[in-house]
Amino acid sequence: MITTLSGDSDTSRLRATVDFVKEQDTAALLPLLLPGLDGPELRALAERCRFSHAALLVFPSDEAELRAMLTDCGLGAVPPPRPSVVVRERLALRHRRPVAELDIGIVRPSVVGVGGEHRTVEVFALTVPPGSGLETLAAHERERQHETHLAFDITAPDPLVLRGLCATFARYGATPDGGGYNPHENGTVFYFDAPAEAKAGYRRVELYVPGDHRDVLADHLAGHRARQPAETLLRLLTGAWTTQALTVFAQLGVADAMDGERGTGVTELAREVGARPENLATLLRYLVMLGVVAEGRDGFRLTGPGGLLRADAPGSMRALALMYGGPFYRSFAELGHTVRTGEVAFEHLFGENHFDHFARDPELAELFDRSMAAGSAMFHPLPAHPVLTAAAEAPGGGTVVDVAGGNGELLGRVLAAHPRLKGVLLERPHAVEAARRRLAEAGHGTRCAFVAGDFTDVPAGGGVYVLSRVLHDWDDERCREILRHCARAMPDHADLLVVERVLPSDGSASLATAWDLHMMCNVGGRERRADHYGRLFADAGLALVDRSPLPLDGNVLHARKTGAARSARATSAGRPARMHV
Repeated sequence: MITTLSGDSDTSRLRATVDFVKEQDTAALLPLLLPGLDGPELRALAERCRFSHAALLVFPSDEAELRAMLTDCGLGAVPPPRPSVVVRERLALRHRRPVAELDIGIVRPSVVGVGGEHRTVEVFALTVPPGSGLETLAAHERERQHETHLAFDITAPDPLVLRGLCATFARYGATPDGGGYNPHENGTVFYFDAPAEAKAGYRRVELYVPGDHRDVLADHLAGHRARQPAETLLRLLTGAWTTQALTVFAQLGVADAMDGERGTGVTELAREVGARPENLATLLRYLVMLGVVAEGRDGFRLTGPGGLLRADAPGSMRALALMYGGPFYRSFAELGHTVRTGEVAFEHLFGENHFDHFARDPELAELFDRSMAAGSAMFHPLPAHPVLTAAAEAPGGGTVVDVAGGNGELLGRVLAAHPRLKGVLLERPHAVEAARRRLAEAGHGTRCAFVAGDFTDVPAGGGVYVLSRVLHDWDDERCREILRHCARAMPDHADLLVVERVLPSDGSASLATAWDLHMMCNVGGRERRADHYGRLFADAGLALVDRSPLPLDGNVLHARKTGAARSARATSAGRPARMHV
């Protein structure tokens, strides 16, 4: 039987929390939370952590009842509640409720410690209107006190310091218990369960760090989810929802109607993009949880990742969202067919390979070319590669041949960085025209020649040849053919730069592993390890000289003809070690 909720019980709990926050001292509290912590480690932790607040979750029927509760506890006037991201997500997952049903805000009234320290009481308020159906959830949370915790502010939010603090908590028996990044406050929280021997009277501890520290948080959450296999699996199973949410956000042009600095109301956004306001609000709240948009009192605004889904954004990834949530999303539904039979899922679904399928549809062909360009962040360091710099410094300037160069995105970057270089781009006829227009608009048209053809038409006589994200489209035999065509066209002094994601040899996490699955399902190709590429080069009369990292888990593999490679390796031995991985 569910007991009737009453404001009195919440008020008494809040009053006890206020008293606790006023009376505690950081150096005295830490050993109570982490028994055995003393000496230099206690001093070091106390220097970097400052006891800042205690938190609890209350259940007012509306904002007026919340304010009355705060007043009864002597907390005075406070600003209106701000939206909670982390706690709302935790409650939604714990009780299997839609996030949109949980109206949770945060208020942080100030209190003063016994030594005059400025502290707060963090009050999470879940609005439970009469008849809302949330009474059972509220009764469970009040009994279990899942969200009650103590918190420490990190005074030096350096990633190395933060990792060290997390390690110290773990060493004294605290275990990861979730966390998250709140874009409304630009702050990251790390939750821990206190060890069973803790004597502070609180079971959960929070470390709060100003700024975005999601890289450190990812390692922390991995420890939490290892202890929560059902939660881990549930999160993984919703990956398709994330893809479609981002794709619909891009399709409707919502990002183009939003601003990164000021919020826009959902009614205005819905009117501009032609959507139903209530449904658009549900989509946007989900994207808030993903960090793609942020929600404030003035509406929704774009975050950094969300801004990349604008059509006009530098480095826009909108086309990639439309591709991954469109044709490739449909073909991934046939992944099981590929695993069972070895047949490419895309070909099974559409009746032809994806190159031919896209080439027959001008709109799809353009979308594919733009989606390839959306990964252009991988190219940022490539124009500074020593091979291209040396070619640009050669008498008369060198020539760069971009084999299957798409819409000219990469070649354009190289030519912009090295005005003395000339370019040649080889592509299919429809792609050549798109590249010709792009490079002309960038002011490189007079420095670039264009060849419409296939891999048998690789132009001879260049100084540097580039194969960017080409070999992973094909099986080994076809890769050998492509490399042999390049080797035949290359003068003895020429260099070949191959841009690909390379599978890690130690099994560590990498985007290349995900793309290996993608290539198998949609193209019939694969990603490879560096030694695998080395064997393919050798079969074509080429040798791997060195390998350099690129963004987005990319790599550039430098190869030369076998005889020339020995002298190139001797030369490269004197280069800075950072060029080799």
